[in-house]
Amino acid sequence: MVFSNNFSVKTKGYNDIVNITDSVMDVVKSSLISNGNVLVFCPGSTCGITTTEFESGAVQDLREFYERLIPEDEEYKHNLRWDDGNGFSHLRAAIMKSFFSFPVINGTAILGTWQQIILVDFDNRSRSRNIVVQIVGE
Repeated sequence: MVFSNNFSVKTKGYNDIVNITDSVMDVVKSSLISNGNVLVFCPGSTCGITTTEFESGAVQDLREFYERLIPEDEEYKHNLRWDDGNGFSHLRAAIMKSFFSFPVINGTAILGTWQQIILVDFDNRSRSRNIVVQIVGE
């Protein structure tokens, strides 16, 4: 059986990190699938999905890590071509995946004790992001 659903998330951009775990789990519960695999996907070339312990220190560390790794104020060819100033956003998203997958076993989503699913919006403006959740199983 395949079950798909989606939800929207409002973001602020600039490494905005949003905990989407509860919304994902609501979709998983509504699927009535007790054993399978869950895919969480965000369409877009300036955002990503991953996991972390969603607490203020780890969130701030992650934001600062992306800024150190790919600084916003560098010159990027994308900006020269499109003049939209978000070249850094595309590079940050390119090194992060746009999806996360995890198992459901005997009706229980398998995540670590402190592991939350997060959306990171790298763009240089606020957005409404569509999150697609697809569960394959029985």
